[in-house]
Amino acid sequence: MATLAGLQPLFSFGVISDVQYADIPDGHSFSGVPRYYRHSMQVLQRAISKWNDHKKLQFLMNFGDIVDGFCPKDKSLITVQKVVKEFDRFNGPTYHMIGNHCLYNLPRSKLISLLNMPSVHDHAYYDFSPCPGYRFIVLDAYEISTIGWPLGHPNALAAMQILEAKNPNSDKNSPNGMVGLEKRFLMFNGAVGKEQLLWLDDVLKDSTKNEQKVVICCHLPLHPKAASAKALLWDYEEVLNLIHSYKCVKACFAGHDHKGGYTVDSHGIHHRVFEAALECPPESNAYGYIDVYHDRLSLIGTDRMMSTEMIFN
Repeated sequence: MATLAGLQPLFSFGVISDVQYADIPDGHSFSGVPRYYRHSMQVLQRAISKWNDHKKLQFLMNFGDIVDGFCPKDKSLITVQKVVKEFDRFNGPTYHMIGNHCLYNLPRSKLISLLNMPSVHDHAYYDFSPCPGYRFIVLDAYEISTIGWPLGHPNALAAMQILEAKNPNSDKNSPNGMVGLEKRFLMFNGAVGKEQLLWLDDVLKDSTKNEQKVVICCHLPLHPKAASAKALLWDYEEVLNLIHSYKCVKACFAGHDHKGGYTVDSHGIHHRVFEAALECPPESNAYGYIDVYHDRLSLIGTDRMMSTEMIFN
């Protein structure tokens, strides 16, 4: 592969995931992994300073879960505002996506405006093109979900139907007795649903027509070899089948599975799940930036975020 390493990237952008800030003492995940709720804000602050020093980053991408579910509910709004204010210190736009912890704190309508999402018709999915040859598609992993919608909303009812059919436990966040990839049918996950899939199809058609390379971003991972089964999008197979029917998609990026992950699928698409800022012990970090070229994406990670060279077929 004759990549010209000396060439300047077309553009670069910063990445961070699962900040999950809360002004509460440190805790643990359900599986016992330490979580540093206050320190995650320091990780973000150091990241913003580094990204601003870089001077050539066009934008940032935050892969969701901006605040933690254990954040006291009477502090949800000011806590989200505090983290957003930190992102606003960056000398450029930040593109956010909604995660489950965001929705434990605030309804999606509130989040869409607080996170300044360039959404159409109040959807939390959208796309943008930072240069003529590239397009970024941000999916809403919780369009079909039991969290974030008003009681009785059709999308919440559809999600409950899926959970009732697929998860035998009374606690729908428990994977007890579930096998293999079925373990993804947990209440803290969700689906993009039919309407969003139709929209995605239209955007991919348009990207193909305009000869754009596409990067898909989603809070929930889209490939079982890049993440734990318990972290996957419910309808990841439908999304993969759709993107595999086009040649324009080069990479799929996600958060949610805090340990991170990486695989290249059967169609040569790079799936990279980013390590969580929340799980950084004091003085350690998890953030990075991606240099974008015609033939590859180069993730330069800091500390716990592994650098990854993603060369296109």
